[in-house]
Amino acid sequence: MAAISSLRRLLTQKIRTPTGCLAYATHGNVVGQTEPKQPSFVGRHFLTLKDYNKREVEHLLWVAADLKTRIKTAEEKYKPLAGKTGALYFQKRSTRTRMSSEAGFSILGGHPLFLTDNDIHLGVNESMYDSAKVISRFVDFFLGRVYYHSDLEEFAEQASIPIINALSELYHPLQALADLQTLQEHYGSLKGLTLAWVGDGNNIINSLMMAAPKFGINLKIATPKDYGLESFVIDDCKKITKEHGTDLYITTDPMEACENANVIVTDTWISMGQEEEKLARLKAFQGYQVNKKMTEVASTDWCFLHCLPRKAEEVDDEVFYSDRSLVWDEAENRKWTVMAVMLTLLKDHVLKTPRPRF
Repeated sequence: MAAISSLRRLLTQKIRTPTGCLAYATHGNVVGQTEPKQPSFVGRHFLTLKDYNKREVEHLLWVAADLKTRIKTAEEKYKPLAGKTGALYFQKRSTRTRMSSEAGFSILGGHPLFLTDNDIHLGVNESMYDSAKVISRFVDFFLGRVYYHSDLEEFAEQASIPIINALSELYHPLQALADLQTLQEHYGSLKGLTLAWVGDGNNIINSLMMAAPKFGINLKIATPKDYGLESFVIDDCKKITKEHGTDLYITTDPMEACENANVIVTDTWISMGQEEEKLARLKAFQGYQVNKKMTEVASTDWCFLHCLPRKAEEVDDEVFYSDRSLVWDEAENRKWTVMAVMLTLLKDHVLKTPRPRF
């Protein structure tokens, strides 16, 4: 009873949310909050942010901010997914993805089942069709970290439960959501920012290209020759930038990409499964290390993102450990954003904190 009383007192006071705004709450309802009916994602898949429009991505980020404020700041015990079970299937090892999804689902009251290829052989001993039908009878959602995006698409076609992409070779939408939440918290708004990507044309930048322009973020992308973006990803992004009035600039010059950028982002040069390409990639990526020279041509309010794990050749210590580096907030927000996705795919969530400015 004391804990409940304490929480109620907190919720009737000013709360400084992770989005930087002040909320006045009374019994969980934000005073003066008048919002149109929010979108429902119950039963939907989450394979790529290409499938979600601006308002829908905004809603996911709002739910993530709401959960962060209520559970972390206000210490609310919120268990909306009690009685739910989720399958977390990992073909690739992981630190952030596994811990954020397993811990996050547990915090919301759910029971996570961690599975690897040592536990089930998806589409090997049993067809993908049959596996999807069977697993759908056992759990409430399936989160998969896989080598091939086509496996998730095939699984989703037959499953009767929501399928969540926790990483494929093509997209990593959960990471893009965490990046957007981190930038919104840091800058207070996303509109008008310029994001520079320096590195491989991989699943991280592919996902940012499917989401960032919807918020008015301009993209400047530098990749080495022969390690660039897929043409269909560029085409999809061009459609999004045209619709939302943002710019897409692609180059092979990292300094050119970083010029006047608010955000500098990089990632690993050698992803899992590319170990045999290590020597060739290290040679091709010479000059792509994010360092002080790049930040000197960036905007005066520049910040740095990296989804981790980080290698020294990708970004030097001076940038990575600087006060402009948001990598630890970015890593934490993997938890709040995956919680938002798991929650909203299973049930409609009642928001109790103000809508962040996007």
